[in-house]
Amino acid sequence: MFHKSPPTDRVILRKIHERYVEKFGDFDRHDPTKERETKIFVPIDCEAIASELGVDPDIVFGRLYYHLNNKYGYTDPNGNRTSLFVFSLKTDRHAVHFPLLSAILADMEQSWFRFAFPTMLAGFALIISVLSAVC
Repeated sequence: MFHKSPPTDRVILRKIHERYVEKFGDFDRHDPTKERETKIFVPIDCEAIASELGVDPDIVFGRLYYHLNNKYGYTDPNGNRTSLFVFSLKTDRHAVHFPLLSAILADMEQSWFRFAFPTMLAGFALIISVLSAVC
């Protein structure tokens, strides 16, 4: 049922981004029937995300609440705390700071590409070298 190895932070954040990017953009401050309290914080379903990733829901919640929130949340010079993930915000539960999540994910994707592209290029060069030595 569950994967043996946990998904990476990048995979978790990408899944959340893919699942909720439309919901983030659809927020209307002037709509009295809006589904959430604020535009910035988007409530997420940890169980649904965990199911898509093939892990226990507490893995997703724990990674967001205990690890990623501490790693990427920050305090500004005025002492105001900005969190990546909040347990509850007024009536919303399990909400992510969507613009912060997007920025973190973009940085992770860029870092991954900077590592993966040269590695793939080196692997391709190695294959060409071996083939030319054999032929």
